[in-house]
Amino acid sequence: MDKEKIKKAVKLFLEGIGENIERAALKETPARVARMCEDVFGGIGANPEKVLTVLEGEKHDEIVLLKDIPLYSICEHHLLPFLGKAHVAYIPKGGRVTGLSKIARVVDILSRRPQLQERLTTQIAEVINKVLQPRGIMVIIEAEHLCMSIRGVKKPRIKTVTSVVRGIFRENPATRAETLALLKEKN
Repeated sequence: MDKEKIKKAVKLFLEGIGENIERAALKETPARVARMCEDVFGGIGANPEKVLTVLEGEKHDEIVLLKDIPLYSICEHHLLPFLGKAHVAYIPKGGRVTGLSKIARVVDILSRRPQLQERLTTQIAEVINKVLQPRGIMVIIEAEHLCMSIRGVKKPRIKTVTSVVRGIFRENPATRAETLALLKEKN
């Protein structure tokens, strides 16, 4: 990541909107934004497949569901955040499971890039499907997009829901229904 380019761009941006970049409160803003970018866009260039380790030999062959994985990403259209939660379910095949935190890490890596929610949902499913080779995978993301909340239509609290369904979750309506029922259960 080229922090010097980011600092120059932020200075130009602030000047472009009519701000005084010499104002005391703004003097360090370009450097702060450059540091923030390292964190917010830390998934660029990272390979999410590498964090998924397969723990073979387990006999579990039922639904594994992680609910409410927090996610924060930046919409690539307006460079404004969208935030919400991901739900990831899979059914292991051949004893191929992974540590639960690894799935949350996949969500985190893929979220920390300029993104579209639809693409993010698909990418999470594809990575887990490729590495774990489960009987099925289901990924659902619910998120609020600040590009809709604070600009344009200015409609806050609208949730956009995207889903990807593969394997047994697509083929077997009962399995899909069971998973959706588990998602609806209150903690």
